Amino acid sequence: MSQLTLARGPVMVDVAGPALTDAERARLCHPLVGGVILFRRNFQSIEQLKALTAEIHALRHPALLIAVDHEGGRVQRFLDGFTRLPPMRVLGEACERDAGTAKQLAEQAGYVLAAELRACGVDLSFTPVLDLDWQQCAVIGNRAFHRDPAVVSELALALQRGLARGGMATCGKHFPGHGFVAGDSHHVMPVDARTLEQLRQDDLVPFARLSQAGLTSVMPAHVVYPAVDSQPAGFSSRWLQDILRGELGFDGVIFSDDLGMEGAAAAGGFVARADAALKAGCDMVLVCNQPARADEVLAGLVPPPQPRLAERLQRMAGQGEAADWQAVLASADFAVARAQVAALAMPKDAMAGPAVGEAN
Repeated sequence: MSQLTLARGPVMVDVAGPALTDAERARLCHPLVGGVILFRRNFQSIEQLKALTAEIHALRHPALLIAVDHEGGRVQRFLDGFTRLPPMRVLGEACERDAGTAKQLAEQAGYVLAAELRACGVDLSFTPVLDLDWQQCAVIGNRAFHRDPAVVSELALALQRGLARGGMATCGKHFPGHGFVAGDSHHVMPVDARTLEQLRQDDLVPFARLSQAGLTSVMPAHVVYPAVDSQPAGFSSRWLQDILRGELGFDGVIFSDDLGMEGAAAAGGFVARADAALKAGCDMVLVCNQPARADEVLAGLVPPPQPRLAERLQRMAGQGEAADWQAVLASADFAVARAQVAALAMPKDAMAGPAVGEAN
């Protein structure tokens, strides 16, 4: 099969199973597609995952980005043969006991997470979660490091260093903070009534700190903050352009959260949702678990000009070759990191829980 030379587009889609179908190969060669998000259904074994990612990468040049939600705890898509990663709250609790040790462990967690995925050809995990643990949002819960924005910032910076060691970029989510609302934006439209100044004092702090330290991508929340804008953050130029890029100085990729979530429905049909998100300032939109809707978007979307899209998306590509990372996994240094991270993991029954939606 000849490789197609085609710039990455602004739409990320998914695939149904452990191998590509002919229809999926055709969809992934559409000029508006720029990436693929994988889920648990796409994983049977490490060898199968390597074959799937290799085929996806071979379809086009530059290669499509391959992403996954692989944070740890109850949001870890690939299990068999991978180190079980702890929920991030475990690191926050460790920080209360010994901040230095906790930061070292957070860096090791990022390193293990990234290197194991890179060895299988995955470019990006949508992590770290930068939401604060206000103990009000079940869909965030123990995915958050801590309530204190300073603790969240320090641990997320350490995790970011580890991800970089493992050849992977970062994605801070869910801007400007999903932890204060009780509602799950997969099913409802959450509303956070706090003022911008209140958000600046708390939830925005980790996004500001990581932006200054080279955060490579952000995923906004499908949450409305009516004191700032009537639109959900992912559809708001006030949030994405004025505050995230202007005030915080963020210069990376902005990925929408899944356009199929209820929190995106107010923008209209799927083409309208994609159009609104891109016009507000998103660089790439996700259409997950609904291939017919993905095809609607690909057929009907006319993206706005995105002169920096290729440059920004290139930063998200995984570093190094999968075979080289396989050698890293066999090293003594990595064995130490893996043992430290595995020791943090909670008992299996405490880590299972609901799947927390397929795109977060």
